[in-house]
Amino acid sequence: MSGTTIARPRQLTCTFSRAARELGLRRGEFDLAVHLGRIRTVPDEGGGGRRVRRSEIERLQDRAEILRESVRAVGTTEAAGLMEIPAGRFTRFAKLGLVTPVTWYPNRYRAVVWLYLAEELRQFAADEKNARLLTGRTPEELRDRLRAGADQRARNWRGRHCGFLLRAAGGPWERAGVVAGFLDPGEIDQTLTDPHERAYVQAFRPAPPAHGAPGSPTALLAEELMTADEPDEIDWFRNDLARAVAEARTIHPVPRPVTHAQHPAPAQPRSAHGLRGWLHRRNAALARSFSPTEP
Repeated sequence: MSGTTIARPRQLTCTFSRAARELGLRRGEFDLAVHLGRIRTVPDEGGGGRRVRRSEIERLQDRAEILRESVRAVGTTEAAGLMEIPAGRFTRFAKLGLVTPVTWYPNRYRAVVWLYLAEELRQFAADEKNARLLTGRTPEELRDRLRAGADQRARNWRGRHCGFLLRAAGGPWERAGVVAGFLDPGEIDQTLTDPHERAYVQAFRPAPPAHGAPGSPTALLAEELMTADEPDEIDWFRNDLARAVAEARTIHPVPRPVTHAQHPAPAQPRSAHGLRGWLHRRNAALARSFSPTEP
């Protein structure tokens, strides 16, 4: 036998973990780059999930530093420094929904730490239309909203995260499942009355971002943040779910279990007793017709 070694062909795609390592990104940075459309992915032909083409990695390797900076996410203190404003003012901006979190994590006290894209904060600060917000007194109408308890951070993150997931959804029922992922199960039951469609949509619901083992306090916190909690927001997700399911229904109706009523019962054969009786009478008649006549 020859000692020649046959080299394996290089794979055309690789996993997210491998792509992140080759681009020098932490996994969180890589996932954020995918969500933002900075890294293009393709479906995994092996079934389930997505992968990255080698050509995409090669395209990005020369600009890895630019890519890393474009997905840099910062907390309140660093965000305020980038915008050259006090941290308290930045927090007010975030609560009013003037800036939108891109992700979050729980600290050791299980409090939510919101993170914001540094790139977006610089753009906000550079926009002349926002100059009056960065200095001087906060406008009265905004202070009224803060006094009333306004805090749009979780809601705005949900809207943004929903957009990320919808862009990655592979079909109409997957898109419906994404929208359902932001509703309490009871709201889904009230919106989707067909049990088959409801079960199909539930199968495509995305899990909340992973922050701890299932059932742990941090996992429960993630589930809470993923679920719409204001009446108008709940109505928005319910209406969007109903529209998504109506669209999916016209493109690809939900497979339904075969029931007895959908198939007519086969014709019952004549009973063995009746058939034997008919054959007996026929054979008897034939025998009489061929019997010899008496002299």
